[in-house]
Amino acid sequence: MAINLVVILGPTASGKTKLAVKLAKDRGAEIISADSRQVYRGLDLGTGKDLAEYSVDGICIPYHLIDIVDPTVEFSVFEYQRLFFQCFSPIASRGIIPIMSGGTGLYIESVLKGYRMLRVPENDTLREELAGESMDALAGRLFALNRSLHNTTDLLDRERLVRAIEIALYAREHAGEDESPVPVIVPFVVGVHWERSVLRRRITERLKARLALGMIDEVAGLHKAGIGWEKMDFFGLEYRYIGRYLQGILSYEEMFRQLNTRIHQFAKRQATWFRRMERQGIVIHWIEGDDYDALKDLIDRECIAQTLP
Repeated sequence: MAINLVVILGPTASGKTKLAVKLAKDRGAEIISADSRQVYRGLDLGTGKDLAEYSVDGICIPYHLIDIVDPTVEFSVFEYQRLFFQCFSPIASRGIIPIMSGGTGLYIESVLKGYRMLRVPENDTLREELAGESMDALAGRLFALNRSLHNTTDLLDRERLVRAIEIALYAREHAGEDESPVPVIVPFVVGVHWERSVLRRRITERLKARLALGMIDEVAGLHKAGIGWEKMDFFGLEYRYIGRYLQGILSYEEMFRQLNTRIHQFAKRQATWFRRMERQGIVIHWIEGDDYDALKDLIDRECIAQTLP
């Protein structure tokens, strides 16, 4: 079968969005984001959401799954996969190969591997039972239900941890039940790789730039609008550490140093996830840095190969 999805993945600050946008412009394509935080409205600087990047030479590139829910809404990989296919099918029906761009490995895998997922209703009885348990006890319950847990962010937020237990228990009780079939995906996956010291420098420079643009004000504004500090932790590193600074727990210097270190560590975890994807059979064609010519050459050669007898 011919490829019907181009995927451009990479760690934070790798420049994957700019590459995807340029490719979309040249091929008349549309972009479907694979970022677990950019789905939220109002989380802009902290998530690296720069909508100006989706304009090239005065041409606005259509994008999807960005700014689609409020921060108060719980968003999951189930919802992502469902909405992805809602975007993918009509785009593909117009003869366009969509470009998925992002760094959230779980979201990317849910599409490429066609995860079979069930819509899980809330279980009020279970939630009452779990209400008095500690975070450690809840984490123990989750690991007992799901030994292959990959999404460890579930362990950082009580609401999300309870929901993860709810989902794991429901999945065990309804094993074998499937939702409606999902489209067959034939992907061509490109990964953006940087030499480690260069990526570290890019991450630090990007963090400084976002702070200068007002990232602290963004976090303060979200809290003023009703987002609690515990919920802020759930939104990721930038919101967690700036939140601690705004609460007076950390000085500005401590906040910057710890946040910068944690983002570097996060980028390493992303790279580990992508290597695991390769070990599990997903072919990733790597390019060095923001080399658009290398990206375009890969795509052009793949398209030519598909037209040969």
